[in-house]
Order: sequence, then structure tokens, then C-alpha cells
Amino acid sequence: MTMPTLADEFESHRPRLFGLAYRLLGSAQEAEDAVQDAYLRFSGADRAAIEHPAAWLAKAVTNLCLNRLTSARARREEYVGTWLPEPVVTSDGALGPLESAQRREQVSLAVLVLLERLTPTERAVYVLREAFGYGHREIADVLDLSEANCRQLYRRAAQRVAVTESRFEPAPERREELVTSFITAAREGDLAGLEKLLAADVTWWGDGGGKVSAARRPIEGREKVVRFLVGGSRRFGAGLEYTVVEINGASGLAAWADGTLVGVAEIELRDGRIAQVRAVTNPDKLEYVRRQLTRP
Repeated sequence: MTMPTLADEFESHRPRLFGLAYRLLGSAQEAEDAVQDAYLRFSGADRAAIEHPAAWLAKAVTNLCLNRLTSARARREEYVGTWLPEPVVTSDGALGPLESAQRREQVSLAVLVLLERLTPTERAVYVLREAFGYGHREIADVLDLSEANCRQLYRRAAQRVAVTESRFEPAPERREELVTSFITAAREGDLAGLEKLLAADVTWWGDGGGKVSAARRPIEGREKVVRFLVGGSRRFGAGLEYTVVEINGASGLAAWADGTLVGVAEIELRDGRIAQVRAVTNPDKLEYVRRQLTRP
């Protein structure tokens, strides 16, 4: 097989491999690196020994990610403030088709944070099973484990990642209307408007990584979140522009300052109100989504 043909074959698998790596790592940039490393292995492998390229590549990417997860966990233990996964715009299919509520939930920042509770192997079993529909025999082949062990790991992971309530996203036009109203109320410091939009038990999560100003701990409750937003709009809101975007399968917004992306927020809606906001302003985590949003 010539190199152009090999490269073309790999590119046909790249979107699925990226989706797998991102779900395993919670980092778009590290996922890109893992997929590129898989390509290098693929290009140097004995082609005659690869009977099923898709399965071979899935195994290669999974193992590359398992190696990265151990060091990533150590880094996150030293992380300043709340750690959130890197956001990804999903309206362009970057993480594959998200045609059901369950699929959208599986790529949400909330679920990706829950996956941090798992060991690397548990996470791999869970993602392969839940997101890609692998059978336990297939997972065993990927991870070089017994089928019985994979079943046990999956049960344990599912219990630890159990989501207590599913997200309900209204129709797209209603989602955009709610996010737009939220942006307007926050920018104008409209207390009454914010109170109408926020659920009583709303929580704000901020990830600045110690590099930019952000709440170090979750802010819980409508009154505290409103005060935080009004104070923030007075200090930092001037000159910011906002766009409504789909972030990790949910409603979201992007904040810009002089054409530079400075923040992205995933907004979780419940019963027509904002229940959770996960805002990422750490500039190191905005590179991938910036490229998505500025792509011609």
C-alpha cells in the first residue's frame, strides 16, 4: 500500500479515533496528539498483519490514551482551582453524531468530570461500551483482558459514574433564546432578569487554571450566582462580545475580547431555567475550540 493510500485510509478513521481519545482524556489537544501517534504506528506497522484496521487503530489509540491518563491524573492533582475538561464545539460533528439525549449527555462536561473518578482501565471499558457500543468480547480484545474482567470493570464504572438525572434540552430555537437572554441580563447587570433565568439551585463552575481570574470553587445558589455575575459584568464585561454555540452537546456561549476567544461556557438547562454553568477561561484549554470557531 502506498503512503497516500495509507494516509487516506487513516483519515477515514480519524473522526472516530478523535472522539474516542477525547472521551478518554477530556482534552482535545491531547486527543489530537494521541491520534497522530496512532498514525505513526499505523504507517510503520506490518500491513499484512492488520486484518481489521478500524479495530487495530481503536486498540492503538486506547492504549496510547491509557499511558497518558496516569500522568494527566498527577497533573490534575496540582491544578489550581476547579478542573474542567477542554470544551469542544459539537454542532459540526467533531465528536460524532449526537442524535439522542443519551449520546449528548455522554460528552457533556459534567459526565467527563465524573469519568475522572475512574481508573484508566475502568474509563476505557466504560467509554468503549457506552459511547461506541463495543461488546465485552471486543473490549477484552482491545485491552488484553478477560471478558469476565471487562464485565466486572464495566459494572463498577457504571455505578461510580451513575448520572442521577438526565439533561433535558428544549428545542434549538428555545435554547438559543434562553442563552441570548442570559447573555443580555448578565451584561446589563439585570438582577431581575437573571433571577428569572436561573434555577434556585443553580451552580457555577469556573476553570481559569490559575492563569486568569475565575471562581476557585463552585458557586451555589441563585443569589450567589447573580451577585457573582453582576460583579463580573462590572469588572470585566465591558467590551466583551458573545456568540451562542453548542458546547459538548449542550447549550453554550463563547466570549470574545477584541476578536480573541477568552472564554467558553456550557449551559445546562432544566425545566426552562439554567441549572448549571461550566465556564472555561484557562487560555491553554481554549486553543482547540478557538480553531473550531475561527475556521473558514
